[in-house]
Amino acid sequence: MQTLQKWLAQKTNQSVLWWLLGGLLFRGFVAFWLYPGFDEAYYYLYSIHLDWSYFDHPVLVALLTGFGPWLTGDVSQFTIRLGTLILHTGSLILLYLTSAKLFSEKAARMTLAIATLVPIFQVAFGILTLPDVPLMFFWTASLYCAAQEFFRQPTPSQNYSGLDIDESQPSIPYQPSYRLAILGVLVGLACLGKYHGFVLGFGFVGFCLTSSRYRSALLSPWAWLGVGLLIVTIFPIWFWNIQHDWVSFRFQLNRGVPHREFSLLKVGIVFLSGVAYLFPTFGLPLWWVTLRSIQAQIRQLFSKKSWPEQSDFQQKQLLILWVSLPLTLGFTLMGGYQQILPTWPMPGFWSLTLLLGEQAVIWQQQSRRWVRRWLKGSGFFIGTCLLLALLHVATGTLQSGSRYAVMGGFWQPQDDPSTELIDIQQLRRGFAESPLLTKALHDSGFIFTNGYYLAGQIAMALTPLAHTPITCFAPDMRGFAFWSKSEQWLGQDALYITLDRFYQKKELTDRYRDYFKNLQEIGTVPIRRGGGVIEVIHVSQAKTLLKPYPRPYGI
Repeated sequence: MQTLQKWLAQKTNQSVLWWLLGGLLFRGFVAFWLYPGFDEAYYYLYSIHLDWSYFDHPVLVALLTGFGPWLTGDVSQFTIRLGTLILHTGSLILLYLTSAKLFSEKAARMTLAIATLVPIFQVAFGILTLPDVPLMFFWTASLYCAAQEFFRQPTPSQNYSGLDIDESQPSIPYQPSYRLAILGVLVGLACLGKYHGFVLGFGFVGFCLTSSRYRSALLSPWAWLGVGLLIVTIFPIWFWNIQHDWVSFRFQLNRGVPHREFSLLKVGIVFLSGVAYLFPTFGLPLWWVTLRSIQAQIRQLFSKKSWPEQSDFQQKQLLILWVSLPLTLGFTLMGGYQQILPTWPMPGFWSLTLLLGEQAVIWQQQSRRWVRRWLKGSGFFIGTCLLLALLHVATGTLQSGSRYAVMGGFWQPQDDPSTELIDIQQLRRGFAESPLLTKALHDSGFIFTNGYYLAGQIAMALTPLAHTPITCFAPDMRGFAFWSKSEQWLGQDALYITLDRFYQKKELTDRYRDYFKNLQEIGTVPIRRGGGVIEVIHVSQAKTLLKPYPRPYGI
């Protein structure tokens, strides 16, 4: 306790605590009010169908999503995000410690501030419950372990004025240690979060191969023990895939196969989109410091000095680039022929904040006021935009027909993409307050819907009322193809629950009629926002399943 009090007595350490607690409170507020997204709700179903691994992702996201509901006994948007709020705070602490180890306490505080403010880091890593959350925790833990392994000497005082500095070469010969074994476990845990973890491992190997000082690490007994421990750690992944003909690997690898011609225009769009997600005042400096670091490494390569003579800083720079560039550059280029999701390259940018934090210290030496305005201005603008977006999602401030609409609103609910986020509490109340729907829910053998992404939201709403199993009848069934047998519900009655726009598609409803004796609507649940109806949930009774619905993936 005395150690903590002594640590907090320092003003600089108080700022670290302020960033951590302030960020946690802000993210917690958003997590409480923001309705669950498709992916989050789908991962809630992971926590219901616990398994060694899953079709889309490894196992840790199931444990992360289930943590809050298991702990509190309540299923809500906040409880499924409880694990995210805690784990991301841990990721920020580890990032701070990594920066302090590699560079300095000043750089660590800058890195912490930047990582706390970047909007996509806040949302994708710190609010929503996604596979990226455990990935980033163990990704950062791996970076910290690598920093401890490869750079054990105390960091000298930083008084240089640029990235192309020339420090003296480390004098103490490198000796591989037990930390390489721990690193194998941490990389394996990152893989259990998301398959991006394999790229992290590749980055560490690439760093050792291109640095003669650390090349001996690859041949050490500790490294081979680390490889063995990594294989043991990812046992859930390969065990599940062996049982299912490696379908998860085949699905993920197929995403990287070009399905259209390469387009530089699309690469540019991906680049600009990434800058926007990072926010331009951080995205552009991140790319700038990345390109400048690459330039410094290339200049070193073709200079009279060889890589073995690289300075301590240049070795640290090389480590960060190796774990970052395969994702940042790789997915940006992949965007030229394949649609990529915004989160795919972001672990790389997360690592690059270490370089930007160090560069910010240099900028601070030149103009403390400018750096302060940069951080405060960015934070104010980002926070304001996120809160205004949340206000609209919760109350419909930009929606025509909402009692809270500003200037009467600007678009109709059917044109508003935010209406895709369903208030599961309203859907739950709609069933609970309708005797007909409640009876049908308990009497049905199962529930089905037409999209795997809808099933999660329906499950979150109805599981607390009844433990009726839910499935998906669609060409893309994702995990549902493995959570039940195709003939499991033959002869049983079901509830078909879907959104209004799908219910209006007669061909879709007629397709399901072929599988049941009878399919008839028995009720609707309106979803309101700001007093206006933004969505209608249709509930139909399906009598007696006559034949199994076809399964994809050769199952």
